[in-house]
Amino acid sequence: MLVLSRKESEKIRLGEDVILTIVRVSGDRVRLGIQAPSNMLILREELNPEAVKETSETSAVA
Repeated sequence: MLVLSRKESEKIRLGEDVILTIVRVSGDRVRLGIQAPSNMLILREELNPEAVKETSETSAVA
């Protein structure tokens, strides 16, 4: 995993089509702006059905 430090209003480019902008940092929360093609699916990890399945399987084993 690549970990980057950014300040408010700084950007990170992912490939040619996606730009992440740090909109606000407040306490332990970060607000992101995402510029991406309209046909690209963007989901929070907790809304990804595969991630939910993996998380519940992992916690059932632990």
